[in-house]
Amino acid sequence: MARDRTHRLPQLSAIAGPADTAAARRFDPLRSHRLTARVLFERAGPLTTIQDAGRFGYLGAGISASGPMDQRAYRRAGVWAGATGGGGLEFTQAGLDLVVAEGACDAGWDGGDFVLAVNDRLLDWPGSAHLQEGDRLSIRPGAHGNYGYLRFGGRIDVPEALGSQSTSTRARLGGLEGRALRTGDVLTVSGEGKGRRPASVVPMEAGDVRFIWGIHADFFAGDLRVRFNGAPFRITRTLDRMGVRLQDESKVFEGASILSLVSEPVLPGDIQILGDGTPIVLMRDHQPTGGYPRIGTIIAADLDRFAQMRPGTPVVFAPVTVDHAHQLLRRAAP
Repeated sequence: MARDRTHRLPQLSAIAGPADTAAARRFDPLRSHRLTARVLFERAGPLTTIQDAGRFGYLGAGISASGPMDQRAYRRAGVWAGATGGGGLEFTQAGLDLVVAEGACDAGWDGGDFVLAVNDRLLDWPGSAHLQEGDRLSIRPGAHGNYGYLRFGGRIDVPEALGSQSTSTRARLGGLEGRALRTGDVLTVSGEGKGRRPASVVPMEAGDVRFIWGIHADFFAGDLRVRFNGAPFRITRTLDRMGVRLQDESKVFEGASILSLVSEPVLPGDIQILGDGTPIVLMRDHQPTGGYPRIGTIIAADLDRFAQMRPGTPVVFAPVTVDHAHQLLRRAAP
């Protein structure tokens, strides 16, 4: 497939991604549309789910917030699409294939690095397009990243569960029947979008993954905490929306005498050390409580970046203060 930089396709109007900055500066927002479309999934990769901003306030009932693994990319995809609210699609490296079976809709995409084509023509990633009946959209893995987002100008018509459309497959709640999407599923998109616009991108900072010391940090010996700060770890293949298992390459926690604790509430980004010394970072669909000590918590400004790290990626942790973490979050917010 040849990349179409001009995007002059029959029945397709696309906005260029960051590669065409001049076009982005000249861009005048398209008029809003009141659209209704039915979207048929010809292929849905594993863990393709409907997510929105999340479901908050139910951790005490055993239900985590869920929501997008990369929150900033999810919001940028909404800007590209001119989304008025409601959920979007989160997909993993395997991508997806869909066809607009009926009607028309605006769509926008962002997150990670993927290869997207409409009617076999490559479009820029990230970006957007106006899709009409019969248009086929396909997404394949690119050079980096685990999660991508596809959002629409209108609202995905699935009911809210406890105030959110976010899918929790662990709780079988939200989205489409509380499950991941699969081949043959049909979603209806309805309502008026705000008009597609290029999204401004605040580059994620590279380097160490920053964390604040956890409430159990003092359970670990002082020399172990010193070694943890700056020691090499690596993302393993054991990762999903619940958590990411790390390989302890310098054996920081090997032989450490770590006791189980009374179960306590946990949060996304908590770095939990299992009884055998295995570090696991809890993610958006984490269990409500944990009985293992948590040496620290990845700061919110770095959690999106951490979620996008593929298996084999090296990770080094660096501590920051709570005040510094707040400053970094305000700076990173799009």
